[in-house]
Amino acid sequence: MDAKDNKNAGNMMIKCADKLIDLSTPLVMGIVNITPDSFYPGSRVTEQAKLLSRIQTFISEGVDIVDIGAVSTRPGAESVPEEIEMSRMKHALKLIVKHFPNILISVDTFRSSVARMAVGEGAHIINDVSGGDRDSRMFDVVAELNVPYILMHSRGESKTMQELTEYENVTLDVIRELSDKVLTMRQMGVKDVIIDPGFGFAKTTEQNFKLLAELSLLEVLGCPVLAGISRKSMIYKTFNVGPMEALNGTTALNMTALMNGAQILRVHDVKEAREVVVLYQTLMRSI
Repeated sequence: MDAKDNKNAGNMMIKCADKLIDLSTPLVMGIVNITPDSFYPGSRVTEQAKLLSRIQTFISEGVDIVDIGAVSTRPGAESVPEEIEMSRMKHALKLIVKHFPNILISVDTFRSSVARMAVGEGAHIINDVSGGDRDSRMFDVVAELNVPYILMHSRGESKTMQELTEYENVTLDVIRELSDKVLTMRQMGVKDVIIDPGFGFAKTTEQNFKLLAELSLLEVLGCPVLAGISRKSMIYKTFNVGPMEALNGTTALNMTALMNGAQILRVHDVKEAREVVVLYQTLMRSI
């Protein structure tokens, strides 16, 4: 798909609570990690004042959705007990809903119990990095709660995923592995499934770039596509730097993702991502 073909590819809607969200304009999802060990230090907030300040900043910069994570799911991350994740997430959601009642909230969790609690506390979207693989109850809970679900492609767990990178063709294999799950969720009555191809999860740097170049092929799944490239190793390893030096690369690849059909950008840096969306829309109007 070239840029001209992609001009109208984003005409999809998702329903969050009582709101219809139009994806014909790409959305920016801002990452907030209430953890001490997420891979990018700039995303970590563990104090109440900093949490509220981060979200206020995101709102001023034009965020559409805030994505709250209470455990790190980066490759190699240590497992965190369910009760710790539950406590962190509940505390954060109560604060956010109290101070920012109109913001759309996504929760980054692979546990159905945390997902259920979070929706009860005011969250709108479930973002599952395991695509249902780490909790067999997740699809049932999402169907019961009737909320949008971000279905991410991955393999294994945090400590094993980087050993599971054998693909015949990474893009086609990702599509095959996700398509069965999309069909299952449709049969269960889940209306709003968002696809995340899982950049950096069970994929080499080369595979990540191939998947990004062929991102438009995911259109066959009939779902909106989220791109989570922000400050990831595919960028900083290419430049032999660290996540702190990966903002410029993130901006460049976010534009590539939009040109190739992504409708949501999941990012650490909202202002820069919003500028990418504005430039993308301006470009599309000229085609």
